[in-house]
Amino acid sequence: MKQFISFVIKESKHILRDKRTMLILFGMPVVMMLLFGFAITTDVKNVRTVVVTSQMDNQTQEAVERLAQSEYFTITASVSTPQKAERLIRRQKADMAVVFAKDFASKKSGVQLIVDGSDPNMAQQWINYAQQTISSSHVAQHSPVFTKLLYNPQMRSAYNFVPAIMGMLLMLICAMMTSISIVREKERGTMEVLLVSPVKPLMVIIAKAVPYLVLAFAILLIILLMARNVLGVPLAGSLFLIIVVSTIYILLALSLGMLISNIAQTQLVALLLSAMVLLMPVVMLSGMMFPIESMPQVLQWIAAFIPPRYYIDAMRKLMIMGVGIGEIMKEVGILVAMTALLLTVALKTFKTHLE
Repeated sequence: MKQFISFVIKESKHILRDKRTMLILFGMPVVMMLLFGFAITTDVKNVRTVVVTSQMDNQTQEAVERLAQSEYFTITASVSTPQKAERLIRRQKADMAVVFAKDFASKKSGVQLIVDGSDPNMAQQWINYAQQTISSSHVAQHSPVFTKLLYNPQMRSAYNFVPAIMGMLLMLICAMMTSISIVREKERGTMEVLLVSPVKPLMVIIAKAVPYLVLAFAILLIILLMARNVLGVPLAGSLFLIIVVSTIYILLALSLGMLISNIAQTQLVALLLSAMVLLMPVVMLSGMMFPIESMPQVLQWIAAFIPPRYYIDAMRKLMIMGVGIGEIMKEVGILVAMTALLLTVALKTFKTHLE
């Protein structure tokens, strides 16, 4: 045990001495949380809106004021014809036009939305927000539309991104850094020295993984603190369950890193494998950016083998919805099975003898 602890301390000192690695490990979570929380956002705010009406009666004025008072829309101009509004949109002077019919006051209906559809996802959100804002006004009380949003009433994109960032960062840091650490020993020729040492080869690998396990928990703590105190994302569920599920996921990532290190012989190959096996699938097929249900059937089948998908789903349920263990048993079961499979394959393929 003393020799095992000595190996852990040795690897920890090696990591702490590399200031660039430490900067990446702890700087990446902070930067990504700030970027996804404030810069890269799908929240609807300050949509430049043109009002089109031939007469500004009380009812029309009330609807326009509701649009102007909301945080979603900014009234930039008022024109008399839809053609003038379209010209403003084509010149990039506006994002959307709200056209009120001449008989809007009498019929309390007759609203047309002209929207810049170059970004179809955002355009659909603008339409939904505008319809909801106008329909909730006094002039539409004859056919009101009541909407109740559960878990995320403000429709903040940070609620969606934070669990996804957790899944991506923990996978990249644990798997990529572990694989590179082991491959670095191969390149320098020091792996042979470690394998012939009194410590068993398995203990050597575990000792190299332990510091990254501790770092992963530190990064998890940083993400949770920033999510709660900086981005205002709630931790509605059990913190204990969040840590337990994260521990399973971290062990899975470490097992994957060990498997990559068994395949790669150089750090460059390890980085390329990590990028192809981890980065692209995590971003594209885990549900982080795009809903899996909207993907073609073939990509949905591939996404079923992406571990971050299940961790992100579990974190969204625990953090945002506040569910119990019963509602995440499917995700936990799949993560445990994947962890056992990857760990078994990694240990079986690990070469304990010199070639």
